[in-house]
Amino acid sequence: MTVGNNKLGLWQTVSLAVGTMIGASIFSIFGLGAKIAGQNLPFVFVISGLVALLVAYSYAWLGSRIVSDAEPMEFIIRAFGTNLLTGALSFLFWFTYVISIALFAKGFAGYFLPLLPGPATPGVKSIVEVAVVLTFTALGVMGSASVGRAEFWIVAIKLGVLLLFVALGIWTIQPQRILPHFDGPGVRGILDATAIFFLSYMGFGLVTNASEHMRDPQRNVPRAIYLSILLVSVVYILVAVVAVGNLPLPALIEARDYALAEAAKPFLGNGGYLLVSWGALFSIASALNATLYGGANVAYALARDGVLPATFDRKLWFGSMEGLYITAGLGIVFALLFNLNGIASITSSVFIVIYLFVLAAHWRLQPEYGGNRLVIAAGFLVVLGVFALLLRYQWQTDRSAFAGTGLVLAGSLLTEALYFHVTRRRLQQREAADHPMIQGDTP
Repeated sequence: MTVGNNKLGLWQTVSLAVGTMIGASIFSIFGLGAKIAGQNLPFVFVISGLVALLVAYSYAWLGSRIVSDAEPMEFIIRAFGTNLLTGALSFLFWFTYVISIALFAKGFAGYFLPLLPGPATPGVKSIVEVAVVLTFTALGVMGSASVGRAEFWIVAIKLGVLLLFVALGIWTIQPQRILPHFDGPGVRGILDATAIFFLSYMGFGLVTNASEHMRDPQRNVPRAIYLSILLVSVVYILVAVVAVGNLPLPALIEARDYALAEAAKPFLGNGGYLLVSWGALFSIASALNATLYGGANVAYALARDGVLPATFDRKLWFGSMEGLYITAGLGIVFALLFNLNGIASITSSVFIVIYLFVLAAHWRLQPEYGGNRLVIAAGFLVVLGVFALLLRYQWQTDRSAFAGTGLVLAGSLLTEALYFHVTRRRLQQREAADHPMIQGDTP
């Protein structure tokens, strides 16, 4: 995160967040979005970005005043104290990484299998999903610092592929294919897709996780959050316009596991298909690498010990190997049990619960740290509505995903109850010296 005494500047932090957000989700679930929203998909990214900004307001406000790498759990613990609920949320926070690994495994298999000779049978797909997770787990066991150093180039490759996709494909768009439909089915499709594609913006929280390593965090945390969401929204909307505008919707839906690669064929041919496919594989590999090597291990430390480490060096990611093994193993289980639709909706629902508690924490902390209560309340109600829409969508389209969401939420609560009964551990705030608190003007 830092080199010597040098800390991250504004644009370095924005690059970190953008590289995280423009990751596996845009490649993995784009075809699913086309199936749900049809030609309204570009508009879905507009709505999803606006919803993300409502959540980002609380992240930006609190993150500029409570400087801690332990966020968002630091916000929640300060607001609600140390109890069964916050303990369960620490396990739920860890589960966001577990389920993300399953999503990345699904996405990797979706783009990798069409490159192989022979039919992509369910058995072969399961083997690829397991193999990719085990491969990166093995690299973690061996302490692959070189993979961490390669992340910059992986991020550059995936952004370059998407920008090339947009630059070359925008000239062959057929406008009638991207005209939005706001009739009954069209609006329902927009709402359902927004509930799922909300997870495409989940990486903006990484800015607050890096706040202790930033220059002037009270100013740069909110700037980095808002800039990253703005830049990512532009990329997402342009990619959606080019994909939906170039490929007939039935073909896009049929190729939903590798939709962006298929969308490149009309204007780039088979070479474009291969280019986007390999770009997707690099992107998803990067996301899987970062999740296994970084966030999952630290989140597991929080769930196990009740406090995040005071320092976090991305080249020294493994403090406890059991965190790696358990996280990878559970990720494989979710990948094998649920389809892409189920994994995507479960991932989104779990992140939404964390966001709801951050918004609720900001409401409770507002007298001390400030913020506009109207914006906080609006954000909470909108995100709560998105959560309700997502549960309705799961119930109507995939009951196993609905049950999976309930299992994860209830399992986190039960795990914390049993774990506390055995260990008597308590979630802890970091010492004041470890997370300086900054209060000041409006970010």
